[in-house]
Amino acid sequence: MLSVGAHAPVPHPSHEAFPLSYKDAGVDIDAGDALVERIKPLAKKTMREGVLAGIGGFGALFEVPKRYREPVLVSGTDGVGTKLKLAFEWNMHDTVGIDLVAMSVNDVLVQGAEPLFFLDYFACGKLDVDTAAAVVGGIARGCELSGCALIGGETAEMPGMYPAGEYDLAGFAVGAVEKSKILAGQDVQSGDVVLGLASSGVHSNGFSLVRKCIERGGAQLPATLDGKPFRQAVMEPTRIYVKPVLAALAKHAGIKALAHITGGGLLENIPRVLPDGLAAHLSEASWPRSELFAWLQATAAIDDHEMNRTFNNGIGMVVVVAPGEAAAVAETLRQAGESVHEIGRIAPRGTGAAVTVG
Repeated sequence: MLSVGAHAPVPHPSHEAFPLSYKDAGVDIDAGDALVERIKPLAKKTMREGVLAGIGGFGALFEVPKRYREPVLVSGTDGVGTKLKLAFEWNMHDTVGIDLVAMSVNDVLVQGAEPLFFLDYFACGKLDVDTAAAVVGGIARGCELSGCALIGGETAEMPGMYPAGEYDLAGFAVGAVEKSKILAGQDVQSGDVVLGLASSGVHSNGFSLVRKCIERGGAQLPATLDGKPFRQAVMEPTRIYVKPVLAALAKHAGIKALAHITGGGLLENIPRVLPDGLAAHLSEASWPRSELFAWLQATAAIDDHEMNRTFNNGIGMVVVVAPGEAAAVAETLRQAGESVHEIGRIAPRGTGAAVTVG
């Protein structure tokens, strides 16, 4: 028994004991520092008004631009999903960062908001600086395309948490919109026109099924789809609609609602911006069918309903607009580089589904 103030005996290390560093435990601080230095010039290219302090501090500082009179902040967060599994398998890391940004900024956009800044989280078991730099390079590119600043993030090296060569990604965007200009679909009414902006491919949803289709296709995978090598067509990054749509919102008062077509496809995302009692009736013949989606449907052997509930099926963003302005809005978006199709109309719902595709 120890008396008060006595110290417990300290066991002597065995002759086999040796000093353990953090690197011995699997965390390479030097590699992390090297990555930060690689990231800094990429992040610098995304700087914009409002950034007070970015990469390198404990927290990133951002001042809402003074041109906003009644700013409302809009936030969105997302990941890339199982599309990452193909990035690992095919060693294609330079575009998944674009996907990461796109999934959040497109969500923020549908409220009518301008994305202001983005933060990312990159986690792995062992940090490969070249791979991580390629991923973050994509994130920076996504921020450039959407006009938001990459002002911070976290790189977590966690031995034993992830298999060798794998990582996970998450991120979030914060945007701002004038309180009087928030889009929530409240003004949508029967007769409004539904415009569809073409997707760049599968985007970043439905990849659990995509991977099953690739597995089923085996050695019989097509060499090309839509004029691109098969792997490039599948991995094509999510289209970022921010700049063209913000330009259209600034020019046309008749835009009433936007819907980002993500998980749940056309059937489950459009109803999120429709008032009770209204439905969207879409004509599938009104937009072109890509070879990619035709191959996925044939390989999966699923019907049209399941396709429209799983994938964007060629339409990545929906714009609901007053009929008198539909042509002008479509032209503005086309001038900004979008492929625009008039895909349907808003009508009373009755007892039917909120979205029909026929």
